[in-house]
Amino acid sequence: MCERRPDFARLLTAAARPATPDAPPLPTRQGSRRRRLWELPSQALCPVVGVCLPMPVLRKALGRLFGGLIEAGDYELHCGAINDSSRRSPVAELLQRELDQRFALALKEAARQKSTEALTRWWRAHVQGATVDGALWATLTHARCDEALQELVLRDIHMLQHQLGSAERVDQRRLQSLTQENLVLGRELAQAQSRCTQLAELQGRERDRLQASVVQLRAELLARDTLIASLRESLQQGGDAVLRRRDDAERLARQRTRIEALEAALAEAREALAQAARAPAADMRPGLRPAPADQAQGCTESAPLPRLAERAVLCVGGRAGVVPIYRQLIERTGGRFLHHDGGEEDAVTKLDASLAAADLVICQTGCISHDAYWRVKEHCKRHGKRCVFVDKPSASGLQRALDSLNPGAASEP
Repeated sequence: MCERRPDFARLLTAAARPATPDAPPLPTRQGSRRRRLWELPSQALCPVVGVCLPMPVLRKALGRLFGGLIEAGDYELHCGAINDSSRRSPVAELLQRELDQRFALALKEAARQKSTEALTRWWRAHVQGATVDGALWATLTHARCDEALQELVLRDIHMLQHQLGSAERVDQRRLQSLTQENLVLGRELAQAQSRCTQLAELQGRERDRLQASVVQLRAELLARDTLIASLRESLQQGGDAVLRRRDDAERLARQRTRIEALEAALAEAREALAQAARAPAADMRPGLRPAPADQAQGCTESAPLPRLAERAVLCVGGRAGVVPIYRQLIERTGGRFLHHDGGEEDAVTKLDASLAAADLVICQTGCISHDAYWRVKEHCKRHGKRCVFVDKPSASGLQRALDSLNPGAASEP
């Protein structure tokens, strides 16, 4: 294949050198010195340079030697390297150093083979392996490599190159098939990626919608919880207020009952004190006539009161201290006692309700307001209710007002 070798020195702008004839047959060697590249036969240089030195490595090494980029093609570069390796030249010495450095481990292993038979076995063990290039260089340059082993090595490498070429063609066809399949798979992958992108966008929008719904529901839940807490607080406050009002009403009722009891006791004590004060005076002067005020007070004890038959009697006005006496006098007649102070403490607006509930009215004009007076007068006139006006608020005045109510009047509605 490399029979016509171009002038490698001319291609590299170097001086042309004539080729040397093929090396003579190998003599029987007994030393341990390894052969150099230029000592190999010409038929061994092509496989050594082609197999042991890949083209990028060969181009880089020669570029360092000649100080620049080599523009020759791969075939010209290969043939030129073979031509200069047939003799000891700078190119041959450079390639010798490069091969020894690349395959130092293989050279060390081959050096342990001390006989041709051992070297042959070592070669056969490595010819089908991944380190066949190192085994080729180490075997051909070994001191125990004779002509028969050399021929065996070159035949094996020749057939291996054919096999590699066939395998390379198979690999190329397979590569083309894989490339076509890769294009189909690439298109399918692009379609799958497009579908995945669309699904991811849909899922993203759905996730955003769900997150917005979650935020809205949380806001509604928070508002509901806030409203429930506010209603509970209002309910608690209302319950507390109701309890306080009930307690206040009960306390006020107890106080009113106690005040009424105290006022009744005070009235009884005053009445007893007045009777005790009148009794000695009557004993000392029995012939004297009692004063009109004493007569009015005696009427309270002796004169019979009209029967009101559960009629409601409203007393408008009067001092707070004698209100229990008014109540006692009216309840003794069988009536129901109602009272309004005439606007001093009670609101005048409440007077209309009291007037509406009363059957008879006793108005003590000396201690009520003008508004209350006219309200009483107008109401009684409009509704035809019996009304007695008393100038001075006193128990005797109330008794005279009750005396003025004859049985016929008391029975009127």
